[in-house]
Amino acid sequence: MHFTKKEHEKFNKKIYDSFILGGDIGGTNTNLGIFGVKNGFTALLLSFHFKSKELKGLHHAINEILSYMQKNYRIKIAKACIAGAGVVSSKRNSIRITKLGWSISNKQLSKSTGLKKILFINDFEAVGYGINMLKKTDVAVVKKSRKIPKAPIVVIGAGTGLGKTTLAYDGHCKSYTPLPSEAGHCDFPAQSKLEIEVVDFIKKHRKIKQNVSYEQVVSGIGLENIYLFLRRKGKIKPTKYTKEADNAKNKPQVISKYRKIDETCRKTFAIFKNAYAKFAANCALDALPYAGIYIAGGIAPKNKDIFGAGFAKTFEKCHERSDVLKKIPIYLVLNYNVGLLGSGFAGARFL
Repeated sequence: MHFTKKEHEKFNKKIYDSFILGGDIGGTNTNLGIFGVKNGFTALLLSFHFKSKELKGLHHAINEILSYMQKNYRIKIAKACIAGAGVVSSKRNSIRITKLGWSISNKQLSKSTGLKKILFINDFEAVGYGINMLKKTDVAVVKKSRKIPKAPIVVIGAGTGLGKTTLAYDGHCKSYTPLPSEAGHCDFPAQSKLEIEVVDFIKKHRKIKQNVSYEQVVSGIGLENIYLFLRRKGKIKPTKYTKEADNAKNKPQVISKYRKIDETCRKTFAIFKNAYAKFAANCALDALPYAGIYIAGGIAPKNKDIFGAGFAKTFEKCHERSDVLKKIPIYLVLNYNVGLLGSGFAGARFL
């Protein structure tokens, strides 16, 4: 939980037209927040963070927050926009959180929490909406190029899974609107002998009978897959750090921790970075995002230095349209709450 004295004063002064609950539910973390709404604009006033797998259900966390708001501020929250890492129904009245196996409907959640209006959106839609709320200090430049205002934006991000959304500028609302996508599940296009070997290993190890997706390479599970491939290949001498990674329950975290001092971990990230840059390039060629590609997700901010000159060079490699890719700027999103910010933005806009 995070709040400041100034934020307490905002509640006491009642300077907002209304308040809504926003949520960003992932396979690893569940982030919830209270937003103040004024003339259609939102401000994140309080945020609450939980480990998803430690929750028995989303309604328990929500009820804790609603009770907190009622007790401390005498404010009753009636509306919520919940973003989740999973498939949202066409009517946006239910969602299935893929990695947690949660199936949540607005009718069910309303009954268990007392919320009156609930909107569900995809987690990467929320990240897309959140781009509208970022400040200059919330992003770092990965690759410089002239940014064209109001041109499309692409947001990608590897974490527990791999997400992507294209943002189109809405002149009426004067903000960007994200388009839903499942691009993280596109086929991984192996080109080199090494990449073909990685794909073959993943197929056998994960017992995949069809094509291997980008998510199996560019994500937390992707890091684990690449690492296990290199260990099985057996050409890199193991160290005490390798042995720790071998036995770790959370392999991606340990691989990241030792990627500068252990050769297997370093090579894992080299393959991962190359695949990440190619995914970014493919998305760029599809949408022509001359206002930029934004890299979000849980892995990037913790491993910022992999997004350097080498990433940009791989991104621009294209036999036919390298000229297009050179014109597209790339930014790294540093704000951990971008998805949560987006859920609040969407809630204020549609509820």
